[in-house]
Amino acid sequence: MDSEKTLTVLPEHAAQRLDVWLFAQLGAAEAGLSRAGVQRWIKEGFVHLVGPHGPELQANPARKVRPDERFTVDIPAAKATELVGEDIPLNIVYEDKDLIVINKPAGLTVHPAPGNFTGTLVQALIHHCAGSLSGINGDIRPGIVHRLDKDTSGLLVAAKHDAAHRGLARQFAAHDIHRVYMALVRGVPVPHSGKIEGNIGRHPTLRVPRAVVAEGGKPAVTHYHTLETYGKAASLVRLQLETGRTHQIRVHMSHRGHPVLGDSLYGGRGPLAGGLEPPYPPRQLLHAAELGFEHPRTGKKLSWEAPIPPEMLDIVNFLKKIHA
Repeated sequence: MDSEKTLTVLPEHAAQRLDVWLFAQLGAAEAGLSRAGVQRWIKEGFVHLVGPHGPELQANPARKVRPDERFTVDIPAAKATELVGEDIPLNIVYEDKDLIVINKPAGLTVHPAPGNFTGTLVQALIHHCAGSLSGINGDIRPGIVHRLDKDTSGLLVAAKHDAAHRGLARQFAAHDIHRVYMALVRGVPVPHSGKIEGNIGRHPTLRVPRAVVAEGGKPAVTHYHTLETYGKAASLVRLQLETGRTHQIRVHMSHRGHPVLGDSLYGGRGPLAGGLEPPYPPRQLLHAAELGFEHPRTGKKLSWEAPIPPEMLDIVNFLKKIHA
């Protein structure tokens, strides 16, 4: 069922956009909301100004709020998803009544999208969880709190209900989630360890790729440490995320001149130094190897590791043999 909240604008929040202000005010109690979700509520008539003659509909997300104004928000009940569950095998590394941790294989899309309306992790979770799903932002759906690209393998957590979703989302927003990736990259990073900082936004000329941008975009920080080198051809790198932007590791490493091997979008395919060309699998060689967080209900610290998958090990062994 729907629920209603009444919120008052404090003087220090004057002149903020309505959507920005509401997103911040609802964030503490409703962590896991997106700003786009709040904007949708405004446009669909769920937000009213408490006026002297009764509630006044506020349908403009960009409207500026004023001190002492009071707004009511009718938070909509979650709607059932139209997606149908599919019996897709899952590599489950942990599961309880609150959440599930999956070791996702490369090639499995997380969310349905044009070209991939079926056969996704979402449909697999709908089938597996049998109705126990979170409903953040007004849509019942598997609580995918973070994503992995289709062709990135490794650990991913999903929430089974809203309270778990909100608890995990708070940790992601506060950068309290431990996430470590392994990647094979072109060349040898110099220095061997360091921090990559650079806002990530839309590519200035291309539709799909992201890029490090001089203006705009979202702040992004990636820490890296080189574990092994194979001549000057390639390196095995451990990467830890401080933020979580779309394609972050792929963009940052490509920006530094060391794209992830096998990544055709960011320059990771083709011959390496010395003309060497590995037998690339049909995906980028990037793997989410470690995941850790506090359990959203018990507070217990949990962590998991997923070994590098065989197709990455095959390339490691190929490079070691060449550069023995």
